[in-house]
Amino acid sequence: MHDTGDAAHSSDHEGHEGHEGPDGKVVPWSVRLGPYRELLWPAIAGAALVGGYLLARSDHEWPALALYAIAYAAGGWEAVVAGLRQLRKGRLDIDFLMVVAAVGAALVGEFAEGALLLFLFSLGHGLEHLALDRARSAVTALARLAPKRARVRRPDGSEHEIAAERIEIGDIVVVRPGERIAADGVVTEGRSGVDQSPITGESMPVDKEPGSPVFAGTLNGDGALVVRATAKAADTLVARMVRLVSEAHATKSLAERAAEKFTRVYVPAVLVTTVLAIVVPPLAGWYPEGEAWRTSFMRAMSMLIGASPCALAISTPAAVLAGLARAARGGVLVKGGMHLESLGLVRAVAVDKTGTITRGRPEVAAILCMEGVREEELLRVAAAVEQASSHPIARAVVDAARARGIEVPLAQDSAAVKGKGVEATVDGVRAGVGRASLFAQHASLAADARVEALAREVESRAMTAMSVVHGSRALGAIGVSDRPRAEAAQAVSALRALGCEVVMLTGDNAATAKAISAEVGISSIDAGLMPEQKIEHVKALVARHGAVAMVGDGVNDAPALAAATVGVAMGRGGTDVALEAADVALMSDDLTRLPFAIELGRATRAMVRQNVIFSMGVVVALIPLTLLGIVPLSIAVICHEGSTVLVALHGLRLLSRRDRFRRAAA
Repeated sequence: MHDTGDAAHSSDHEGHEGHEGPDGKVVPWSVRLGPYRELLWPAIAGAALVGGYLLARSDHEWPALALYAIAYAAGGWEAVVAGLRQLRKGRLDIDFLMVVAAVGAALVGEFAEGALLLFLFSLGHGLEHLALDRARSAVTALARLAPKRARVRRPDGSEHEIAAERIEIGDIVVVRPGERIAADGVVTEGRSGVDQSPITGESMPVDKEPGSPVFAGTLNGDGALVVRATAKAADTLVARMVRLVSEAHATKSLAERAAEKFTRVYVPAVLVTTVLAIVVPPLAGWYPEGEAWRTSFMRAMSMLIGASPCALAISTPAAVLAGLARAARGGVLVKGGMHLESLGLVRAVAVDKTGTITRGRPEVAAILCMEGVREEELLRVAAAVEQASSHPIARAVVDAARARGIEVPLAQDSAAVKGKGVEATVDGVRAGVGRASLFAQHASLAADARVEALAREVESRAMTAMSVVHGSRALGAIGVSDRPRAEAAQAVSALRALGCEVVMLTGDNAATAKAISAEVGISSIDAGLMPEQKIEHVKALVARHGAVAMVGDGVNDAPALAAATVGVAMGRGGTDVALEAADVALMSDDLTRLPFAIELGRATRAMVRQNVIFSMGVVVALIPLTLLGIVPLSIAVICHEGSTVLVALHGLRLLSRRDRFRRAAA
């Protein structure tokens, strides 16, 4: 009997609340409606309003009043709850004004106009929620990208499927073709193209090989990958993005704060004016007797509706949240609306060199060979000597040899000579890589003035020079430097096109800074700076330009990032300290995202300004027109609520804004 009762209860619940989902559980109608559930009550109010109007025209007075009451309840309950909540806090807001206007219309028998007001007001609120939810979901959907399960390889070679949140740093995660990657990490085995557009905004799949970083939530291509996890589930790039976006939504923009302050003063002023508009004209004898009080009340209610700044209230958050979502989809994480607006004010950009303008890792940039020596031979010997070293320059030489398909022999008796270089036995002959002084103290290594000349030529190009000697043969010199990012010159050019001055602030030496800046098109350089000196330079730029963006990636950049109007960190290669200090993160370390973000900030500010001017223009026009009786209550309702809907939809245009700075190769 108990089971039967439960079944009957369940059946009844399903019939009224929803239908059975794929897992056998009842799905409520509110969930099935998804984001459109906010429009359910306006739909009920609208249907009741139309029914009541038709019945009233057919002289069915009481049924019409019943439907109008339903329209009032469905369209006004949210405004009543919100208005009372604010009233308890000692505040008068827009919801309170709308409820007062609707009640006033009912008191003079204009039930249709009052119901129309509440219907349009609730419709505007519903569309507002829909707009803001759409903007938020563009970013928070990232949280759903990361898979819930992961395939982990144990030390004994066996594979086990576990919950993704149980992944620990160092775990080996196996990713099959077509699967989403479950953890941030580094590829240890396999090669594949990975679609990481939801995280970094890159439109094309990025090739991954051993040593390449990968992110949770990105989609693996047609190759299997083995990934060593470098972060727990709570600390992945996706998790950090969602966390920061949530904080950004909670941070009000400058324009939004100004609008709220204005509303707190404006709403009581409108209420006082409404009372005066009701009382003064009849007492002054401005309207014909008999209809004076009704006329003044109706005009005051029309004025109250027209003067309510609903469109103003939504004009800023609609545009700002759409801008934040568009920025995130473009590979830029902005930590709040105020920072997005500040980006729109930027007229100067200060950039760090190492890891920002450059890749942050040395690469072989020049190979100068002695006569009769091939580059492959020089690289083969140099890589053999350097392969046992973990120094970044040594890694650059080994990587260059492997990139050319050179088979690097195993060296013997490797020894580092502090401050001079490395020597080892290659193919049974002693070899050395380093400064010329390394060879001068070894009779077995050739000290050739010609190779020293090649090294000096390399150094004249602002590179680190390494001479290479194999026994009695001087092979040549290798130049290693930290190369500019592929997109750096394009980004600098785009910033200049936007009217921004670009300045390089670096702790590196002047010669290297000049060489890199000349290559990317930066003419203003300050080199050899300590972190505190960078702060002074940023402050000077702020004093000169008013708003400055500082771009950096390291711990030493954090103070300057905090001192700038907008601090911008490299999201992938940046340190945690820099990311914490910054207001904006370029998630793919793509510098073209900076001009994109600045232009988006300017577009957001322009959108907010247009919305404010339009919404206040409607208010300014409606106040005299309603008081003079030119615009009746019903038209005032349509104009006022229509402007609110238009402002919300106008703000959403930022979601589809074109990105003209995206690299063609990205």
